[in-house]
Amino acid sequence: MTYRAGFACFVGRPNAGKSTLTNAIVGQKIAITSNRPQTTRHVVRGVLHQPDSQLVLLDTPGLHRPRTLLGQRLNDLVREAWSEVDVIGLCIPADEEIGRGDRFITGEIAGLKATLVAVVTKTDLVSKKDLTQQLVEVSQLADFADVVPVSAVSGHQIDELVSVLSGHLPESPQLYPDDMLTDEPEQVLIAELIREAALEGVRDELPHSIAVLVEEMIPEGDLTKIYADVYVERSSQKAIVIGAGGSRLKQVGTQARGAIEELLGGRVYLDLHVRVAKDWQRDPKQLRRLGF
Repeated sequence: MTYRAGFACFVGRPNAGKSTLTNAIVGQKIAITSNRPQTTRHVVRGVLHQPDSQLVLLDTPGLHRPRTLLGQRLNDLVREAWSEVDVIGLCIPADEEIGRGDRFITGEIAGLKATLVAVVTKTDLVSKKDLTQQLVEVSQLADFADVVPVSAVSGHQIDELVSVLSGHLPESPQLYPDDMLTDEPEQVLIAELIREAALEGVRDELPHSIAVLVEEMIPEGDLTKIYADVYVERSSQKAIVIGAGGSRLKQVGTQARGAIEELLGGRVYLDLHVRVAKDWQRDPKQLRRLGF
């Protein structure tokens, strides 16, 4: 039996369903999702172990036209990830017309050494007829090795996609130990879960202004004490995140704590503070401090 192991990544414009797909394949939440574009800010590796292969999935930020230094750094991360993988899955939603963004990304990846696979996502949102039409149009975009329609929400064709991606990996021994699902440091995952909770329900002007830093984690028996700061760019945003009488922040804390307890498998005490780091998305020094 031939054993294959290697790296694959999903690319696509923001909100094409890349993170939801990564989580569905790995079978555990390793990438945060939100219906806001550009939620993903790190390259997260998820590892799928199978009897005859090990598929390491990189979830990357969406490529976009950058308006800030943070935006430029995210685009650099994406291009770096693309150049290192064996297979690239271009994600295009079934329910949206192919646009300039899709064509631009196709042009960017066409010259890379990786095998190209087209993944038509969100198939649960369209009729069979519309899906057939979209598959035809997608297949004309580039010379894809395969075109796979999937729905991460209903689980439709997820196994088929895994088998297609794994089939394009090189012959190789195992790359990661059996019990490893992600190589993302725990503190980064926790900060991301807090950021996901903070993104829920905030007004449209806030999504990119929020950053989270876990300052301290103290294990005490079966309880982990976590102290974290939520950063925004202006005082007016701080007021929005805290909410009337602290109600909003309390809600964020409750939601994040539940997700962190699931991740760590134990009880968590979470202490959150909201701080202002003026225009941090444009400031190299602050970006470095916040991990970008």
